[in-house]
Amino acid sequence: MHATPDTSPLHPFASLTPDVVLDALASVGLYGDGRLMALSSYENRVYQVWLEDGQRVVAKFYRPGRWSEAQILEEHAFAAELMAAEVPAVGPLVLDGLTLHPHGGFQFSVSPWRGGRQPELDDFEVLEWTGRFLARIHTVGAAQPFAARPTLDLQQFGTEPRDWLLEHALIPLDVQSAWRDACNTALDLIAAGAQSTGAGGQFCLKDAAVLRLHGDCHPGNILWTPLDEWGRGGPHFVDLDDARMGPAVQDLWMLLSGDRRQRTHQLGALLDGYEQFRSFDRRELALIEPLRTLRLIHYSAWLARRWEDPIFPINFPWFGSSDYWRGQVDMLHEQIEAMQEEPLVA
Repeated sequence: MHATPDTSPLHPFASLTPDVVLDALASVGLYGDGRLMALSSYENRVYQVWLEDGQRVVAKFYRPGRWSEAQILEEHAFAAELMAAEVPAVGPLVLDGLTLHPHGGFQFSVSPWRGGRQPELDDFEVLEWTGRFLARIHTVGAAQPFAARPTLDLQQFGTEPRDWLLEHALIPLDVQSAWRDACNTALDLIAAGAQSTGAGGQFCLKDAAVLRLHGDCHPGNILWTPLDEWGRGGPHFVDLDDARMGPAVQDLWMLLSGDRRQRTHQLGALLDGYEQFRSFDRRELALIEPLRTLRLIHYSAWLARRWEDPIFPINFPWFGSSDYWRGQVDMLHEQIEAMQEEPLVA
């Protein structure tokens, strides 16, 4: 990989030592007993910390330069709205009257620790239950828009990442033209809402109503706890870091997997739960494959932009090779075909 222009030899997170983490918590009146564990997070740095009183908290240090303070505070306000509506989301604690705190050149927040495991998405009852809570998230999300956070659209998730990758010559020459051509074809289809086998007047991304979303609602961001004798348990949602404006279906499609028949059944269960609380515009089902395609393009650019962060080469050693990009070309061709098929129905 070539070095990207917005990085320096010493990455900012290199200064985030365990002592800095513990000092940051002490600055807001939380005193660790010396134990902390890094949690799975690439965009930010997140730690589970044991406190002297035996409690556990989660400290999240935001990647410098990714979000503005106003955008982070919108995430926190959204989480607070969800919790006030008794939606099982995990938001930051208010400490000294604030949810966002500065320390050592970083902005950080502290949340209560919540355990759980990934939901069993082959269980239709679990999917229906998850659908009900997603509808409740969206009911809160539709109450008002984000003012500072962006909208999931073709420009930010498709055109800009494509142009950035090509401008910085990050794709090997032996596969660059094939990737560019496949990417252009895919983005043209998304822009046109083209679906060769369907009726005219296709529903496009730009036609969808937008609301505040979780934004990155994959199974790893839903923690499940078994029901206790009082009926408490079920899903709770974590990591609103990617919250943004977008169509409701963005928070559903990442929970679908398998072949078309399996995805259809899963979608049916999700919507059975969802529509107990909120109506769903079935036209948005035509956006599932376009949104999957945009995520594919955006993900490659995200990896490239973060490559100077030492944690990325360690965890993604396969990224950047000709084989990687040839695989991306193949997946783009598969998505081009998928976008021209009839959308899922439920």
